[in-house]
Amino acid sequence: MPAATDFNDTYAIGIGSRLKLSRRVAFVADYHYVVSGLDKDVYKNPLSLGFDIETGGHVFQLHFSNATGMNEKAFITNTTNSWGRGEIRFGFNLSRVFTIGKKKIATENHL
Repeated sequence: MPAATDFNDTYAIGIGSRLKLSRRVAFVADYHYVVSGLDKDVYKNPLSLGFDIETGGHVFQLHFSNATGMNEKAFITNTTNSWGRGEIRFGFNLSRVFTIGKKKIATENHL
């Protein structure tokens, strides 16, 4: 059971990158190094790799990760899986852009 005297500070340094492979496809990567606060024998540094695929107004995101979730509590402090042991999870997101109103069309005035 958690107590008021428990050590609750975890420090991590993260980096993320996005590389456009084509006009509609991008490779994405995200890595966090947990500096302190977790047992290194049990918890692992989260690494996620994936692809963003744009199709008109939709963006499909395919993720492969050793993390258990996508929020900070899940991927920084609860990652126990290892890429080296093949413990990889697959995630999928779908985003849609909605536009309200008409798009403005730029016109030139010629005198």
